[in-house]
Amino acid sequence: MSRAHNEPEAETASFGSTQVPVAARQGLVNRVFSAVAGRYDLMNDLMSGGLHRLWKDELIAWLNPPASPRPFALIDVAAGTGDVPLRFLKAGGAGCSALLCDINPEMLAIGRKRLAAAGVTGRACYAIGNAESLPFADRSFDAYTIAFGIRNVTHIAATLAEAHRVLKIGGRFLCLEFSACEVPLLDALYDFHSFEIIPRLAELATGSAEPYRYLIESIRKFPDQRRFAAMVGAAGFSRSTFRNLTGGIAAIHSAWRL
Repeated sequence: MSRAHNEPEAETASFGSTQVPVAARQGLVNRVFSAVAGRYDLMNDLMSGGLHRLWKDELIAWLNPPASPRPFALIDVAAGTGDVPLRFLKAGGAGCSALLCDINPEMLAIGRKRLAAAGVTGRACYAIGNAESLPFADRSFDAYTIAFGIRNVTHIAATLAEAHRVLKIGGRFLCLEFSACEVPLLDALYDFHSFEIIPRLAELATGSAEPYRYLIESIRKFPDQRRFAAMVGAAGFSRSTFRNLTGGIAAIHSAWRL
């Protein structure tokens, strides 16, 4: 399934603040992440002021991996450097396993090295895959997580449909993503940090501000909390809800396949 049936095909899609042909967008996104793969954690630190670490802890706490030895399989899509599955495997019992899936080989290679260094590779496996068309059978996983990845897909509805498809009945969907700040003054401060401070810090730290500029712009294009929660429900999930983090700078969305 490459695209949700109810999602009309468009000629262009947003790539940050610009519109590009739909067929070209994924390649452009891939180039951004290939360029920042070695500095991805630094990127998240710059974009969140280091708070992404606490937000990921909250994501895993809400998932509440079972401590028992019974099998419990997680798929982490857009797994990147492996932050979320590493936290999951450390928090869960011996029956917990994680599949790291990412469309970008450079990012996935870093995740593999990180989990190897942590000594948890015996409970992890890896796959190159597109979130819009996952190479896995229906009803394969107990939980699906995606952190700071869904705003980079071309078709959000198709990605949600695939998440629903690969989850078992009773499976849990959790998405951590930058969102719409809902606290007056904090929203203006965050905008200033995003558009004025982050690109300058990025250029000093990495020599290039362009990939970071796209990533900041992509946050502004992503649906706000309530719109995205409605999209999750429209994909067939039940009990779609969200928790704001740091005044809505980020949000965790939760839903179930029933």
